[in-house]
Amino acid sequence: MRDLFPVLRVLGMLLVMFALAMLLPLAVSWQQHESIWRVYPLSIAVAAIVGMVLWLGLNRFRRELQPRHGVILVTLVWLVLPLCACLPLMLALHQLDVPISFTHAYFEAVSGLTTSGATVLTGLDDLPMSINVWRTFLQWLGGMGILILAVAVLPLLGVGGSQLFRAEAAGPIKDTKLTPRMTETAKGLWGVYAIFSIACGLAFWAGGMTPMDALMHMFTTVSLGGLSSHDASFAYFDSPLLEAVALFFMLLASCNFALYFVAMRKGQLQGFWRDPEMRATIGVLVGGGLFAALLLWVKGVYAPLDALRYGVFNVISVATTTGFATVDYLGWPVFLPVMMLLLSGVATSAGSTGGGIKMVRMLILLKQARRELTHLVHPRAVQPVRLGSAVVDNRMIFSVLAFMLVYGATVITLSMLLLLTDLDPVTAFTAILASVHCMGPGLGTVGPASNYAGLTDFQIWVCTLAMLLGRLEILSFMALLTPSFWRR
Repeated sequence: MRDLFPVLRVLGMLLVMFALAMLLPLAVSWQQHESIWRVYPLSIAVAAIVGMVLWLGLNRFRRELQPRHGVILVTLVWLVLPLCACLPLMLALHQLDVPISFTHAYFEAVSGLTTSGATVLTGLDDLPMSINVWRTFLQWLGGMGILILAVAVLPLLGVGGSQLFRAEAAGPIKDTKLTPRMTETAKGLWGVYAIFSIACGLAFWAGGMTPMDALMHMFTTVSLGGLSSHDASFAYFDSPLLEAVALFFMLLASCNFALYFVAMRKGQLQGFWRDPEMRATIGVLVGGGLFAALLLWVKGVYAPLDALRYGVFNVISVATTTGFATVDYLGWPVFLPVMMLLLSGVATSAGSTGGGIKMVRMLILLKQARRELTHLVHPRAVQPVRLGSAVVDNRMIFSVLAFMLVYGATVITLSMLLLLTDLDPVTAFTAILASVHCMGPGLGTVGPASNYAGLTDFQIWVCTLAMLLGRLEILSFMALLTPSFWRR
């Protein structure tokens, strides 16, 4: 237990930081003269008091965190912070006589922080504005990563950042330093994220959204989260211009933010297209959108311009794990919704705000498969796996193979759990796949025209676990379950 005390001390700091984040919905609630404004000071007080007790009570266990501490902390953060995040939702909705259980409130909070975009709430247009601001702000906080934000701030309080950064960073390449100090790297990444956020919000506002709609949809676009303040999602605006703005920023956010940081730092943009992962990401997203548009036109679903508009927007939205919808694409030829869901697993880059397996892993797997095929014909050939000009270390290849094995086992196991509850196979499998990819809407009864409210509590908890595993990239959580992790 003494080994956990330094981790709980840092968790206390993060709870205090997270409590301060609730000042935004409090300010909105106060400005809008909402009757529920008192739930925010209460929620802030609960989170801050618990955080201060952990922080100050364990302050004598102040030390540099080790790799094992980073794994424990990132898991605790994604389990505990949703408990604080769901407090305002439960208190406010109960005050408004809108029934919501702890299960649903926790699911909504996890969906927000993991940028999944799944929801159990209806009547979003009639909710107090501060509730919608809080839901969407959670996605913005989770987009770049709460622990990466902490790395930028907590060194002032004496916490080393390298282990937190490695534990939080998405993708197989976690040790690349963009600056000599991990703190500066974290600040740089959040700086790029903030610049994109400001540009996206201003573009939405200039395109015709109200200031508050622009703010909320900025939160969920650059984070690739997809929650909306309207039941109709992005279809509420019915604006090709706003859809084009959202497309641009979804494409930006689906690529590695480290590339943007390096380009801004060096003042050079020519290196962008040399990155093989970025080329593959943009190629798959744009190519998938254009293919969908062509198929919708050939099948006679839409006229050419409408096919281009709806096909490109919805495919890129789902494939980037955002989950905005402008039409009910379950009415399209069945190939397309399935293709979109599968793309959501591979079409975002490591270091982006998207979920899923990540494009770099798929590239490594494809190159490894090609190497094995070559070895069948030429057993003595030396053919290293390369990404661009860099040789991929065999340890990284083994890591990717292990991840894919655990990923497949996780999807199958959780899908079978839902099937045990007599949920139909399409809904069960796609709900898990969408949750693990942190994408949101699936197919069947959890499609874009509905939500997860129709699931039982047990089914909701299984989907919640799937979202958490997807955000933790599965292996971090699985490591905690191994006996060797807890041995000295």
